[in-house]
Amino acid sequence: MTIREHEPYKSLISSMIDKLSNINLWRRTFLIETLILFLSIRGRINFLQLARYGKYKEQRYRQQFEKPFDFLAFNKELTLSRGSGRYAIAFDPSHVTKSGKKTPGVGWYWSGCANKARWGLEIGGLAAIDIDNHTAFHLEAVQTLNPDGQNLCDWYAGVISDRQDTLKSISGNLVADAWFSKKSFADQVISSGMHLVSRLRDDADLKYLCKEPPTGKKGRPRKYSGKINIDTIDKDYFCFISEDQESVVYAAEVYSKALRRNIMLVHVTYLKASGKDAHKLYFSTDIEMKPCDVLLYYHSRFQLEFLYRDGKQHTGLNDSQARSENKLHFQFNASLTSINIAKAVHWLSIPKEKRGAFSMSDIKTMNHNILMLNRFFDVFGIYPYSTKNQKYVRELILYGTMAA
Repeated sequence: MTIREHEPYKSLISSMIDKLSNINLWRRTFLIETLILFLSIRGRINFLQLARYGKYKEQRYRQQFEKPFDFLAFNKELTLSRGSGRYAIAFDPSHVTKSGKKTPGVGWYWSGCANKARWGLEIGGLAAIDIDNHTAFHLEAVQTLNPDGQNLCDWYAGVISDRQDTLKSISGNLVADAWFSKKSFADQVISSGMHLVSRLRDDADLKYLCKEPPTGKKGRPRKYSGKINIDTIDKDYFCFISEDQESVVYAAEVYSKALRRNIMLVHVTYLKASGKDAHKLYFSTDIEMKPCDVLLYYHSRFQLEFLYRDGKQHTGLNDSQARSENKLHFQFNASLTSINIAKAVHWLSIPKEKRGAFSMSDIKTMNHNILMLNRFFDVFGIYPYSTKNQKYVRELILYGTMAA
């Protein structure tokens, strides 16, 4: 891992802000200070902690968090400037812990970690999956407010539709898990000018397309030629894609009754030593998409989960004590955006063949050490850049890291 001080963070954040409009000097200075603090503070990250470690009073952080900031545009510029250029948009909700009953949007939401509904908040996270770098860039986290008269599926689809222009400028493919393989969601994604890559239920109702020429008889030509049995697919109809010790892959264009449209279906048989093979159905609404890309894009979706993990463990995604929608929005997005910044400075700046594991824990440790050392240098009047001190400063910066 490359050792950096805070100057590369400032340079990167400043260069991204330069591409946005209506950001004055005071706001720019605050954003740089705050995002670096999210990467430096150990433990909970809330207004009190920010005031303890930062240079502003607690009330200033509260006031600035209330003001809007276009995190989607900021992260889009960061993604396009630092990524490989081959992306897929991923969307996935995540449960955020929150006690009390007065916070807007608080309620019972599904938690994948607990495998049950839990009390708290929920965010719908949008991320750009960098296919070639095998990582994810956070774009925006939108709190689920679940207004009356609208179901969750329509709310999630609305989040995509409202940001369609920005998302399409990054990628034309949206990846989501099996819960989103619903007609209402797929239709809104397609109407936004994107294609959905997801997974179907194991008992999905699918039909073969009829490839026989018209008979010339009266009536509409036959469209389908039977229902697909997932366990015993017609291998004369499906195209063989690949086979290894773990799986066998076939693909074909079929009709999905649930989605009411033709899809590119990728049928994967996962071989089990017990003999009870498992069948999974992956699909894309783009029937011209290569089957190998359908699998690659869907499996890359899990990179979004690593963003949530690092945000909850290291950058205060669960720590906001605010009850304002704007302040919560700022906290959620600052938490996940700081991971983008750390990834760009410490990991993507290294040639691909030389990269090790990306460790958010070590980055937080190093930045916290730098924060404390700078305080000691200021108080005791130590010059850290002399030849004599450089060795010891480096040792102290790395103190407590594991992967560096």
